[in-house]
Amino acid sequence: MDGATRDMAADFNIEKLTPEFYADPYPIYRALRESDPVKRMPNGSYFLTRYDDLVAIYKNTKQFSSDKKREFRPKYGDSLLYEHHTTSLVFNDPPAHTRVRRLMMGALSPRAIAEMEPYLIALIDRLLDDLATKGDVELIGDYASAIPVEVIGNLLDVPHDERDPLRDWSLAILGALEPVITPEAFARGNTAVKDFLAYLETLVERRRAEPGNPDRDVLTRLIQGEDNGERLTAKELLHNCIFLLNAGHETTTNLIGNGLVALSQHPAEKQRLIENPSLIKTAVEEILRFESSNQLGNRMTTEAVEIGGVAMPAGTFVTLCIGAANRDPAQFPDPERLDVGRAPNRHLAFITGPHQCAGMALARLEGTIAISRFLARFPGYRVSGDPVRGLRARFRGFVSIPCAVT
Repeated sequence: MDGATRDMAADFNIEKLTPEFYADPYPIYRALRESDPVKRMPNGSYFLTRYDDLVAIYKNTKQFSSDKKREFRPKYGDSLLYEHHTTSLVFNDPPAHTRVRRLMMGALSPRAIAEMEPYLIALIDRLLDDLATKGDVELIGDYASAIPVEVIGNLLDVPHDERDPLRDWSLAILGALEPVITPEAFARGNTAVKDFLAYLETLVERRRAEPGNPDRDVLTRLIQGEDNGERLTAKELLHNCIFLLNAGHETTTNLIGNGLVALSQHPAEKQRLIENPSLIKTAVEEILRFESSNQLGNRMTTEAVEIGGVAMPAGTFVTLCIGAANRDPAQFPDPERLDVGRAPNRHLAFITGPHQCAGMALARLEGTIAISRFLARFPGYRVSGDPVRGLRARFRGFVSIPCAVT
């Protein structure tokens, strides 16, 4: 290990990120893995970068809590952002997490997802037709972000003419999850939660009056609850609808955008996939590993623990770096190389353990159809300008990707 690697690891502070980090965090992740894999931050938290450490923590809900009330109170105060992010599925421990997840998974069954495939193909083909008429396109706004907004809109049965605000609400709420946020980002996030809640209250009222099919309509299923009488509270219902949109929208948009850019930057792998379309499923897994849509997770210790030889008292905040773990050479041979046929590929893009992403089968289906049909339609596509990264550490993706598809 050279001095530059040690210096890079020593200088890293999750609360003081640089433009270079946002552009390409992987050299820093590698330096941390090699030099300081359980790194103490100036704020007293720890930043973890090794695959095995993350897997152990994700599977250990007894000693590592997902509840964010203590962590988020200083950040958000008594705000709607605090109410949202401490009520949604992902930031809760069992039994609350188990109860909400079970209700949600009923409408995301394998059969329900399989039934979505014809609709997804038709949606994506319509979007591809629109791209073809333009020639010069913007891959995020014209394609990648349009797919999950429609899919989640359908899951909640949001009328088509009411879907326009969904993407902006999602970006504002998730943007407030960054390690450090500006007052402007805080205000945007709170306004988005307020407007989203107001909209959902009217949508829920309409759905109670006219229920949909609970096997396909997530909102109807969440309203009606389980046969044993288990129901969500009014607040849980609204906030978990917001969570469903946010989780499904951001990660899938990033999967598609990251994938098409990564393939354009690795022309041999792009050509390999075009010539061997059957590789699409392993290619999607590799894109999830190589450029994880969700780069960071968080836990809090519930008792004194030791990780990688480092002792931590109860109440210690831990950041789990998914982006670093997914390039750990101890788990992935030649991890800095994009390999569309990589197998096995036990990446952590959807994490693991009880909190493993409830919508991962749907995200995989969207990514598979969106990328495979794009390549079949536009095998000679090229990124025609500089893609613009979203300046976010937690969710890695692009704001815009100029592209020529003729």
